[in-house]
This record gives sequence, structure tokens and C-alpha cells, in this order.
Amino acid sequence: MGTEQGLRKDLVKDGTTILLFDGVCNFCDNLVLFVHKWNKNQEIRFASLQSDFGQNILSNVGLSTQELKTLIFIENGKIHTHSTGALKLLKHLGFWKIFYVFIFVPTPIRNWAYNFIAKNRYKWFGKKESCSLPTPELRNRFLDL
Repeated sequence: MGTEQGLRKDLVKDGTTILLFDGVCNFCDNLVLFVHKWNKNQEIRFASLQSDFGQNILSNVGLSTQELKTLIFIENGKIHTHSTGALKLLKHLGFWKIFYVFIFVPTPIRNWAYNFIAKNRYKWFGKKESCSLPTPELRNRFLDL
């Protein structure tokens, strides 16, 4: 799969910005909390890859949860994965958008670093048996509850 791919218009409303994440990954759970804190206008919505919504998106682009080791960031009807998805996400996070400058680093180099972290995330940060339930404050930003 390329870094950027179009999405069927019936799956996501125009203008919706979505972060799909691994719901059993502790690192990914903390990423959602980080995004919630820094995305001041709260336009980013969330769904786990394991949810019905996440599975629907994955099947639309021909991927399964088992083969996917990346977050998916949906912006303007486009799916961004790996380092490009992470950097596009950072563009929405106040101060952290400064790191978007790394978009100019060649994609293979960025993805090597991204994949190294993704490969080791369970070992370094742990894994849960099932997805966590969001706090009441965060619940309204989830698409799959």
C-alpha cells in the first residue's frame, strides 16, 4: 500500500479527520490521549483498527488488522499511513506541528524509523487483551462506540 490512498466517499464525510489506531497497543492509547490534549479545536476523531468502523476502512483499502503495523490518518478523503500519516497528524497538534518539517526527509528513511518503532511497540510499551474504554470527555470523539 502506498503512503497515500483515496477513500470511498460513502465511508467518511467530507472534512472529517480521523486517526485509526491499534486499540490493544499501550503506546497507541497514549497517542490518542496526546492528540486529545494537543488538538485544541478537536476536529480529529478516533477509532480503533479493531472496531467495526476500522475494519470497514481496512477492508475498503484491502488490508487486515493482522498485516497492518501502522496508524491510519484520514484527512480530506485521503488515507495516510506510516511516517507520512504520523507527520500529517502532527500538523494538527499546536506546537508539535513544527515536526512536520520532517516530511522533507525521504520517505524510505522516515518509514525505516517508523517501522522500527512499530515493530517494537509491544515489547517497549506493552499490549492489552482488549481496547480500552475512553473517558467520558473523550468518548464523543470516537466513531465506533
